[in-house]
Amino acid sequence: MRSFDYVRADTTEVAVRAGAADGAKFIAGGTNLIDLMKLQIETPATLVDISRLDLACVDELADGALRIGALVPNSDLAAHPLVVARYPVLARALLAGASGQLRNKATAAGNLLQRTRCYYFYDTTAPCNKREPGSGCAALGGYTRIHAVLGGSAHCIATHPSDMAVAMRALDATVRVTASSDFGVPLEHFYRLPGDTPHIETVLQPGELITAIDLPPPPAGARQAYRKVRDRASYAFALVSVAAVVAVESGRITHAALAFGGLGTVPWRDPALEAVLIGEAPSDALFARAADVLLAEARGAGDNDFKIPLARRVLIATLREVTT
Repeated sequence: MRSFDYVRADTTEVAVRAGAADGAKFIAGGTNLIDLMKLQIETPATLVDISRLDLACVDELADGALRIGALVPNSDLAAHPLVVARYPVLARALLAGASGQLRNKATAAGNLLQRTRCYYFYDTTAPCNKREPGSGCAALGGYTRIHAVLGGSAHCIATHPSDMAVAMRALDATVRVTASSDFGVPLEHFYRLPGDTPHIETVLQPGELITAIDLPPPPAGARQAYRKVRDRASYAFALVSVAAVVAVESGRITHAALAFGGLGTVPWRDPALEAVLIGEAPSDALFARAADVLLAEARGAGDNDFKIPLARRVLIATLREVTT
């Protein structure tokens, strides 16, 4: 680990000012960042400790939305009564996402910002455009079992690792950010596809601090499910996961929000898939058409080819679960 300066922020103003400095990084739980610093993949000049800021509450807003403070531990969020009652897909995703020890320490904002688990990103002897822009991508032509089949580019096919972000994508979350002003970024616009700049993963600018995540009230009568396929039942990242929020009225699907992990370079959601479902009666034939739309542009890289038929099966099984 390289040496760094340390700033303990007691207010968001201090945090934003310190975080805007060249080479500064915010730290709270540190469950991902510290590992990356030990490997010298992340080498911040300054760590800005935000763990003492007053951002660890879950509050119900006047319109029925839920505001989740950036520093709420994942364990607390998964067990919160309003989350369990109204957003069970989020609770299930969090409980599927890590060991109990990590959930106790990891924060909501940190979960959104965790970095890929691509083998080559962690191997400092291998070229990686995320770690060292312009060096190349060892995954292309390498071992790709865990890599993306959607949203990749000629520069990167690494998946985003977060389970929580997949559930929040299906729940239409908005990320609250503060810098010179306070503003919200819908989660659908928060992450960037790799394109030719895979090292730029979100729209956040230096000094911009996540303060909260807002979840709108769930659609009335919607059923929610989170299904995750992984190599082992204990702590492991998704090969394919699906977060579903689906409502059926009078035998027709009236609301469909489906997000996917393990498939894309970002938490993946396809409006065209959802459009196929809306207004239709649930059936295996309909679900198969939706899977065709989702996977129309999916491209395997050899070892991850299995993800495409696996995603089809997982999607169909999840849709059966939430519509029967």
